[in-house]
Amino acid sequence: MSEDRQTDGDLGRLPRELVDRLRKPFARFLAIEATAGVVLLSFTVAALLISNSPWAHPFLSVWETQVGFQVGALEFARSLRDWINDGLMTLFFFLVALELKRELVLGELNNPRMAALSIAGALGGMLVPAAFYLMLQSGRPGESGWGTVMATDTAFVIACLALLGSRIPQSLRVFMLSLAIVDDIGAILVVAIGYSGPIAWGALALGALGIVIVRAMALAGFRGFPLYFLVGGMVWLAVDASGIHATVTGVILGLLTPARRWVSDERLHAILDRVVAYPASDEGSGDTKDRHTLQVAEVAARETLSPVERLEMALHPWVGFVIMPLFAFANAGVPISSGDLANSVTVAVFVGFALGKPIGVLAFSWLAVRSGIALRPPDLGWGLLAGGGLLAGIGFTMALFIANLAFSPSLIDSAKLGIFLASVFSAVAGLALLRGLSPQGAPARTAR
Repeated sequence: MSEDRQTDGDLGRLPRELVDRLRKPFARFLAIEATAGVVLLSFTVAALLISNSPWAHPFLSVWETQVGFQVGALEFARSLRDWINDGLMTLFFFLVALELKRELVLGELNNPRMAALSIAGALGGMLVPAAFYLMLQSGRPGESGWGTVMATDTAFVIACLALLGSRIPQSLRVFMLSLAIVDDIGAILVVAIGYSGPIAWGALALGALGIVIVRAMALAGFRGFPLYFLVGGMVWLAVDASGIHATVTGVILGLLTPARRWVSDERLHAILDRVVAYPASDEGSGDTKDRHTLQVAEVAARETLSPVERLEMALHPWVGFVIMPLFAFANAGVPISSGDLANSVTVAVFVGFALGKPIGVLAFSWLAVRSGIALRPPDLGWGLLAGGGLLAGIGFTMALFIANLAFSPSLIDSAKLGIFLASVFSAVAGLALLRGLSPQGAPARTAR
């Protein structure tokens, strides 16, 4: 009887395809990113206004307040800004790695030739800006800041694309989202390799042991998130003590998170049929057979979503609406002076983002398609890719993150000014080009 009921239910709806399962989380991700971009912009503007007002000194000073704790001989103390940048930003990179894992297993990056286009664009968007920057800063005090111009801000880029609505095809959104994810992973690798201190190998070995334990727990079937977060926190402390930037922990743990679900739809339906099959019981709420089946059904319903999907759904709003705005509020405050406009660091950062990004993204994408490595969707023309390349010059969040590591206090304000100017220019130029390519605003076809 239950089998007939399941069959009738299946016949009463359209067949489900893999794309149906992927569309909803992808649309949810874009919606949160677009809204988060608006919130991020609001906190950025607020930080700029306050840092150029009579309240500038107390506002900038509060982020230097020392906060820490001590465990035995180990002391962990840093400024409030550094706790935000090193601690909370680990969750941001964890979320980025989760999204990359989902895209690699279930999404666009699962198709090697489609993935190659985004990967090539991201590589060009990192290497060419860094080359431009080094040409302008070689032998100068700001030479070490080359990594600043390699990053693209996901939230602001998606928010800009959301303003265009149906004027642009979905394939451009997919391309830019994938590019930004690969770009963020590249940025954290740059941080880990280029901006970490001397390595304490003992602490690093403890961190590696913690990662092995996390992997062993997954293989053994542990599914409780609190236990993983406890071990992950210990790994973070060990990596932080090793001298490697602790945010790399978020990337490693995110990529280790399983992207396959434990319970299939068929098994869930069978378990729910067993729940419905039990008659009403007067035995109370003790350890009855039907109560046990309900508990099994609860676990099964939760486990039809993979750990990657569940963690994304739980963390994305917190990262988008709390962590990123707080990061911007703590880091975007910079006193603006007309004299900084001509500073060589400001100019180099601006050129790296405003020129290097679109040239790198477009050139490497063209080379990948021309060589046959990558596949370009039919509705994703080169003009659209050029517009996307311009938007990739919005480096805000990750650029500020790397700038804080790369520049001395005497140069950081000039670097921040270059980031702001380049981000505004890239947003306006990218939106203008993309809007000009679709003047009618007709609904665009979605690439399949």
